[in-house]
Amino acid sequence: MSWKRIALIVLAVIAIAGGGAYYWFIVESHVPADAEFAIDMTEVRRLAASMPGDKALEIDAEKVAAFSFPKTAVVAGDGWSRVEIPVYSYRLVFPDGITAIIDTALDNKLGGSNLVSFDKAAYDRMSAALDKASLILITHEHMDHIGGLTEHPDVKRILPSTKLTQEQVDHPERSAPAAFPEGALDGYEPLVYGNYMAIAPGVVLIKSPGHSPGSQMIYVQKSDGTGVLFVGDVAWQYRNIELVRERARLMTQFFLKEDRGAVFGQLRELHRLHQAEPKLRIVPGHDGEAVAALVEAGVMKPGF
Repeated sequence: MSWKRIALIVLAVIAIAGGGAYYWFIVESHVPADAEFAIDMTEVRRLAASMPGDKALEIDAEKVAAFSFPKTAVVAGDGWSRVEIPVYSYRLVFPDGITAIIDTALDNKLGGSNLVSFDKAAYDRMSAALDKASLILITHEHMDHIGGLTEHPDVKRILPSTKLTQEQVDHPERSAPAAFPEGALDGYEPLVYGNYMAIAPGVVLIKSPGHSPGSQMIYVQKSDGTGVLFVGDVAWQYRNIELVRERARLMTQFFLKEDRGAVFGQLRELHRLHQAEPKLRIVPGHDGEAVAALVEAGVMKPGF
């Protein structure tokens, strides 16, 4: 059964239950008093400088596909008009042609009828980039971020370059319908780290479970000093951070199965960073306007 049909069934039940249920599942988005999360940017930047070697010269953004959701599914209470949810893969380009990939999007087989657009040429470019990458990172284990990896025709060959975390490997149910081929992960040694981990020159992982058990943010400091924070699906769009508002509870409870309190803590911390460090570029998981602004500012380039 598709998520659209499930949503209609749940909405029908909410309508029968009355206005209080509608408010609770569609509109309510107050930050819990105990929602806490902190990012020590001094430590993150120290780690970004701790690994020898040249930092990334550029960041490329490849839009592979798009979903379309009601606005309230993205920011609770924003109404029922539709908003595009683009699906991106990002490439870090280091000197001497060394590259790293952040997130791998998904193909039209995984996305199916839920997709409103799919760019096969962009997907093929992303898949070819995986072949050449020295490092592949995933912000979290949902199909629209890991699917290009699981569906790669020679995934076993590129797994040595892929640094999945223990939590991402331990929760294959969160990736469904994306799945690694039988035996592909046999002998694979995932990353285990505490709060932060330097993984490449200028690149630091920040553990942030909540949206999924294996969620992590990825900080990239470019060679020109620009700091870019990929937050994965902690926030689908920048509006989540600006307002410190979660997705509608209908979405988080029935579909995403989030730790809502953890995500609120992360949104509040990202809001604080947005105000305290305006030069820090924050990249939500599915925000075409935010990516376009970064391209216009020269922080990113479009396409691989």
